Amino acid sequence: MGFSLGEWANLYLDYCRQRLSDSRYKAKCLAFRCLFRTMRPVSPADALQKSDVLQHFSGMIEAGRTPNAANEDLKNLRAAWNWAREMMTGFPQGDPFAIPPFPEDRRPRYVPPLADFWAVYACAETEQDEVLLLSFLCLAARRGELFRLRVEDVDLERRQVALGTRKRAGGSLQYDWVPMADQLLPRMREQIKRVPGPWVFPRPETGEPYFSRATWMRRLCNRAGVRRFGLHAIRHLTASLLAESNVPTVQIQRVLRHQRISTTDIYIRSLGCGAGAVAAIPLPPTRAEAKQ
Repeated sequence: MGFSLGEWANLYLDYCRQRLSDSRYKAKCLAFRCLFRTMRPVSPADALQKSDVLQHFSGMIEAGRTPNAANEDLKNLRAAWNWAREMMTGFPQGDPFAIPPFPEDRRPRYVPPLADFWAVYACAETEQDEVLLLSFLCLAARRGELFRLRVEDVDLERRQVALGTRKRAGGSLQYDWVPMADQLLPRMREQIKRVPGPWVFPRPETGEPYFSRATWMRRLCNRAGVRRFGLHAIRHLTASLLAESNVPTVQIQRVLRHQRISTTDIYIRSLGCGAGAVAAIPLPPTRAEAKQ
């Protein structure tokens, strides 16, 4: 008995849920949701043809999905199909997702000016939020790496932080020790003294980690009167500051924690180690200093 498209999707997503970061897992779920808008989950997998796949994606683009997003979906669905060919006995061995990618409109990533970052920083409601924003800038951290940061992951004596990511081969959680810049160290020490539980940046109302703070950044940007940017854009800002300071690419690679320097090259080009360069960034006064 053959597999249906729905069975294939469920088995693959169960596999991904245990191994990938939340953002990568959600991207794969979205690709399947879009697929099942035009194809029935009960349809047999061995009946799927390249012409069906091409028609699906062409229809999605006509409906308003960008070619960039369509190519991301195509990449995720092709990865799912290749996984099934290897892991699911009796699964069709052809590859209906082996179609040419759609022409993309690649624009430079938006990197907020440093002045805009400090304007947003000045609008933070609490000292914890100030330290969180400063940590994103000084550590070039990804969102989840700081949201799930534990007190035990901060070594104040050695002036370093262990950041864990699943954006590696195999999807396992891997940690890298990242040095803390001089301006972050005393603020991080104060923050750890404030928190009662295991998380460095917990939700004040529950003590549990944040999952997403998109509305928080939107609100701060609006209050500061600057163009909206998200938390990941701060990572782009740090990379651009290092590049503009002529920090060697290999050092920027260490800050961003890319496994391949080619990834760092692409990253920097898309923005159109250097704790030293970050340490040269002047800090605004703390809340306590501002009151004096």
